Amino acid sequence: MDHATRLKRLKFRSWHRGTKEADLMIGGFFDAHGADWTPDQIDWFEALLEEQDVDIMGWAIGSLPCPPAWDGPMMQAMRSLSYVPVAR
Repeated sequence: MDHATRLKRLKFRSWHRGTKEADLMIGGFFDAHGADWTPDQIDWFEALLEEQDVDIMGWAIGSLPCPPAWDGPMMQAMRSLSYVPVAR
């Protein structure tokens, strides 16, 4: 699959998780960072999307311990939560 198609597929999968909270967190993370990812980072994110939303969100907000396989620079970026829109 070519790079552009792969990113379009990831965008769709990121924004159609099943709950608004997961869509905002996972989709927002993709929108904020996905265009700059390397192929290895895209591989990581594709694999992450196979995990349960509740786990991904728990790892990102720190309410669940993050497994070593997922803990690294990408999860650190996800933990910033600066990409989630907050109404003020």
